[in-house]
Amino acid sequence: MPLSIYEEADRFLAVTVPPTASAARAHAPLPLDCPSCGSSHVAQMLGDNGGISYVCTACGHSWS
Repeated sequence: MPLSIYEEADRFLAVTVPPTASAARAHAPLPLDCPSCGSSHVAQMLGDNGGISYVCTACGHSWS
């Protein structure tokens, strides 16, 4: 049993990430900015139709 969630995630990523991908790139989040205000404070949500939507926590703008 893993000692922490990070240890479990590292074990999982070691299996799923191709060997050519660097560890830094594998853990880096994708840059996503609000198209309305340009803020990087963006949250991912489950949309009404089961898709993925995003909402800016700075200005409240939402998009998918």
